[in-house]
Amino acid sequence: MKITQVRNATLRIDFGGKRFLVDPYLAVKGAYPALPGTASGDRRNPLVELTVPMSEILDVDAVIVTHTHLDHWDEAAKNLIPKGMLVLVQNEMDAAAIQAAGFSNTRILTDNTTFDGITLIKTPGRHGSDEAYAAIRDRLGEVCGVVFRHLDEKTIYLAGDTIWNGYVEDNLRTHKPDVIVLNCGDAQIIGLGSIIMGKEDVYKVHRAALGAILVASHMEAVNHGMLSRRELREFIAEKGMTPRVLVPDDGEAVSF
Repeated sequence: MKITQVRNATLRIDFGGKRFLVDPYLAVKGAYPALPGTASGDRRNPLVELTVPMSEILDVDAVIVTHTHLDHWDEAAKNLIPKGMLVLVQNEMDAAAIQAAGFSNTRILTDNTTFDGITLIKTPGRHGSDEAYAAIRDRLGEVCGVVFRHLDEKTIYLAGDTIWNGYVEDNLRTHKPDVIVLNCGDAQIIGLGSIIMGKEDVYKVHRAALGAILVASHMEAVNHGMLSRRELREFIAEKGMTPRVLVPDDGEAVSF
């Protein structure tokens, strides 16, 4: 397998002879205003340009959209991705929204979705704390992760936009992944805290998934991300996690 960190949570995953584009956020730098009510609200998104050529980004067999927040499925993605491309989504509501944008080939992920010999398993997550959901449930919405399985590959767990919680712990215990992709830029909403993982969450996953390799994603691309790659790398070294936690730069690929 090969995982290419494109930008933010956008990944290109080569797995089982197929290529997937995950959570496409394809606009040019500064195309959108900061997200309301979030930290660093004076910065426009995305914070950085794409470093992977668009031709490579779009050269895929299918797209996976874990949820339809702007930084995972934006207007640029809707315009650039071919309308007949297979788009795998978490639920009927997201499928309807993507179909309304003109896409004709959507499938809803289940606990046993198959695609040319690859099994894709939808996993639950939680896009913030219980307090955050009590305050802004509609804004945070439903999110998912995905487990990738194939006879000739190591198992990947793409956790999606979630903090560390019982869902993640159960997913690790159930699926026993070899490779875990974490959205861990510590995005925050003012007064409600983190809505994706921060460095302490990474540490908890590291301790709970002995032997697995962790790959850090969703970093340094949106205004409300509070954790830098440099800070995470320093924390990883301090905790002795360096051999098992990778922090790829945008455009960098890791293979297993």
